[in-house]
Amino acid sequence: MKDMCVNSELLADARETLRRPQKALSPKWFYDRRGSELFEEITELPEYYPTRTEAAILKENAARLAGLVPRGGALVELGSGASVKTRTLLGAGEHFGAYVPIDISEDFLLSTADDLRARYPGLAIRPVVGDFTGSVNLPDDVITLSKIGFFPGSTIGNLDPLEAVALLARARAWPAVEGFILGADLVKPAPDLIAAYDDAAGVTAAFNLNVLNRLNDEAQANFDLSEFRHEARWCEDPARIEMHLVSERAQTVRLGEDVITFREGESIHTESCRKYTAETLEALAAAAGWRVEEMLTDDAARFAVAVLRPDAG
Repeated sequence: MKDMCVNSELLADARETLRRPQKALSPKWFYDRRGSELFEEITELPEYYPTRTEAAILKENAARLAGLVPRGGALVELGSGASVKTRTLLGAGEHFGAYVPIDISEDFLLSTADDLRARYPGLAIRPVVGDFTGSVNLPDDVITLSKIGFFPGSTIGNLDPLEAVALLARARAWPAVEGFILGADLVKPAPDLIAAYDDAAGVTAAFNLNVLNRLNDEAQANFDLSEFRHEARWCEDPARIEMHLVSERAQTVRLGEDVITFREGESIHTESCRKYTAETLEALAAAAGWRVEEMLTDDAARFAVAVLRPDAG
């Protein structure tokens, strides 16, 4: 086993979730530097329609969406990654006072922020390293600015319903928040969905398996990645894709001082990707204190960009 600096948070979380009857890992652990790079590759895959579909919606409506940010206000993005789609809004938002990208992967975030400063020299870039599934402290010089939240990429579907409501409720509580732009994948035929999460090139499989690399490197584990395979499953109720890592044989794995036992065919549930209808999206927003002002979709209604406003009621 390598000499390493143990990621105590990852180790503690994995010890708890891998002991459950349905073994699981939180999808937030996907995003080390390698995981972030692999996800950016996924967004370019021919099977992965969400990124290009949402990007087209954002491009077509860039002026409208950028105009939601008041002059001198801030755009605050949760789970910003490489901020690729965000640049459509930044390019149309010459009146923005600040852009606040929030991401859990520090190296990737800071590298992206440096690139954005070079591209938009007149815009204050205020990166925040943080986990958007919990409370995040906004920069002091942004707190009082009027602001619009931005959560693209259908990541809201990765959260269970209570987590999704809690996230939107925390954003609703930001000082001077005036709206929220939310990306959400819509329900469609199961074969289209499964292909998007199990591409022919195997990039999504590598992304999924990389979380085991993280456990090996940062949590004193000894997973043999060749003994696990990626699997995407469609569940009708609730409407979601699940990603699993399936053990190819009966085996035991070390995790810190623990031993985790796997049966042949037993899986680790690593991610759920919920798909929405207009009705379920409106219900989600309402539960967190928002109302859907507008829902922008592509012609085939595969994806939605919803404009949320604070619900005065």
